[in-house]
Amino acid sequence: MSQADNQLERVQRSGLSLGLLIWSFMIVGVISILYARDRWWFLPLASQHGAEIDRMFDIILVLTGAMFILVHALLGYFVIQYRSRGAASKAHYFPHNVVLELTYTILPGLAMLGLSVAGILLWSNIHRPPGPDAFVVEVRAEQFGWSARYPGADGVLGRTDNDVAEPYNVDRKDPASRDDVVNSEIRVVVNRPVRTLLRTRDVIHEFYVPAFRTKRYMLSGVSNETYFTPTRTGTYDIACGFVCGVGHYAMRGQIQVVTQAEFDTWVKQQKTLADAAAPRGAAR
Repeated sequence: MSQADNQLERVQRSGLSLGLLIWSFMIVGVISILYARDRWWFLPLASQHGAEIDRMFDIILVLTGAMFILVHALLGYFVIQYRSRGAASKAHYFPHNVVLELTYTILPGLAMLGLSVAGILLWSNIHRPPGPDAFVVEVRAEQFGWSARYPGADGVLGRTDNDVAEPYNVDRKDPASRDDVVNSEIRVVVNRPVRTLLRTRDVIHEFYVPAFRTKRYMLSGVSNETYFTPTRTGTYDIACGFVCGVGHYAMRGQIQVVTQAEFDTWVKQQKTLADAAAPRGAAR
């Protein structure tokens, strides 16, 4: 076998190996993504609006995954198919093609436009305030833990003032604050829209409940809101999605989803702000 034949054989083997490597990378990537989608990325869903978020995620994953497969399948095919041409045969080159350029510009543009519109509609739907019958809870973050404030029998949370040096900055002059309940446990009611008021005592935190597909910043001096409807009872993890200091690792909390009857029984057993402020043995 001549030297030229040996060189051609080496080139063919190299091209075949590279093409197969590209295809192997594509297959491993697809399998890994499908495996991670069901086992690592998402916890079991426990909120109403989370299904819409998961659906949008899957649509984006399918579109990008299809492009990933198409590009690597063609790349591997071309490497294998034309591995022996070398310098003897040059690829066809054309500097301009109107149809091709319009195709690879318009189609991705339409896909991006469609995803943007769908995302805006989904965002608007998720952040639409619930009705007046929503369950209201104020969640407060601080270095390094979580707590909550609930309205009492009047159904109204007391007014807050950042200049007031009281727990939760609650203005005790407001009559609505007397029956508020402050507790380290965070509880919400299943199948009832939840209006969550988010406040931080110190630095920036982020209220993140993976099972609810809910994530919202908590900014100093500002009361943000987030809305969700839990669909399953149980206890779910809360994570702080923002690095908030050396104890950030300890910012793992829990939120309990209970029935309305269970919550009513529990909240009646808790001390109100008026109880906590009253001297021992004094009448309210």
